[in-house]
Amino acid sequence: MTFGEKLREARKQAKLSQEEFAEKAGVSRSAVAKWESDRGMPDVDNLKVIASLLDISIDYLLAEDTRLTFNETREPIDLDSYTKTGKCRDKKDAACYAKYSNADAIYPLIRRKNQSLLEKTVDFIVQPGIVQIADYMNDSDACFLVETKGRQILVRVGKDFITSSELANKVDPKRFTIGNSIFRSTVYRLI
Repeated sequence: MTFGEKLREARKQAKLSQEEFAEKAGVSRSAVAKWESDRGMPDVDNLKVIASLLDISIDYLLAEDTRLTFNETREPIDLDSYTKTGKCRDKKDAACYAKYSNADAIYPLIRRKNQSLLEKTVDFIVQPGIVQIADYMNDSDACFLVETKGRQILVRVGKDFITSSELANKVDPKRFTIGNSIFRSTVYRLI
């Protein structure tokens, strides 16, 4: 998705017309139309205002090929209180299953970093796989795609928190990209 497409989608999700959004952002409607048609880019100060008004990150707006998420919730958990049972292979599986036991489907996911050209080059020269290992050491949350009542929710289970983000766009559970992460489903499902 281009910057303009993401801006237009986020504005519509916020249920704002171009005119209403322009008024709240303190810019002209023609500036918003120009940005949404990818004929121009807002300056840094306007990017901050846009991100704040639409409750999205500047990274999301500027990164290529990302999907918008809404309704993010973050809840503290005690991972040690969960036990693996049934199809759950570890405590993180059990935590997700406990929270979404009434879901239509729960897909455990494998996440890997979508590397930039520079990262791919460094990875190739230094040691193949080193960038992925460093990324995993920095973020070892377990990820799941939960489907329930026609909605898809990306769930991240860490040591102390479970974070759920409703996806605005439907994704294929087999493989999808959000931000700089590529997700693919594992060979098993929890539900």
